[in-house]
Amino acid sequence: MRALARLVARADGRGGTALVELHGETPLLLRQTPTDGGVATVHLVGGAAGPLAGDDLRLEIEVGPGAAVRVLSVAASIALPGRAGAVSRMAVRAVVHAGATLHWLPEQLVAAAGCAHLAESRIELAAGATVRWRDELICGRYGEAPGGAVVHTQVDYAGRPLLRQSLAVGPHAPGWAGPAVLDGAAATGSLLVVDPSQPAEPPMAEGSVARLPLAGGPATLWTATAPDAHTLRAHLTV
Repeated sequence: MRALARLVARADGRGGTALVELHGETPLLLRQTPTDGGVATVHLVGGAAGPLAGDDLRLEIEVGPGAAVRVLSVAASIALPGRAGAVSRMAVRAVVHAGATLHWLPEQLVAAAGCAHLAESRIELAAGATVRWRDELICGRYGEAPGGAVVHTQVDYAGRPLLRQSLAVGPHAPGWAGPAVLDGAAATGSLLVVDPSQPAEPPMAEGSVARLPLAGGPATLWTATAPDAHTLRAHLTV
């Protein structure tokens, strides 16, 4: 199954945000929900199970100068097996202009046993843009080993690289559960905060949580591992 969804936001000239384009295709549906504090809120709604191996899903987001958008989801996304040898793909591309704000805070991606999934995010931030971008990965459903999943994030700020990050888990990713990667944790994730109004926070490592200021922008990256989704969310809510 192939699907394309697109969200375009513009400042409405009255201190709010107008969604001038909001389009989705099954199973990638977008629904506007009540505005919260002047920020336009959109929920991702899964119109079918999956993604299944073989699915190719794409989401495009553009936030214009002065606009503010929050993207959530109604439930976790569960990557499932499908055609033998096929890979499912979810690609998100976001462009955030100067003075604009984007909060990308969906529920977790669950790599179910037997899946082969690629999650790619490409974010282009103009100087003066603000973003909170959270990715969370759960390695298998309860009581099962995970399938194969790769999560890749690429972020540019003011036309220069800010972050390049990749993680692979599952039977074809040697050492992923070892001490150099997840050390047996079932859940992992990151939260990128880019905010020109605040200085990047100093580095910190405490237990399974780390905080790292990034060169090349007013940015801080939080990373964490945890035994479950609930604990992971607590670590990445800052």
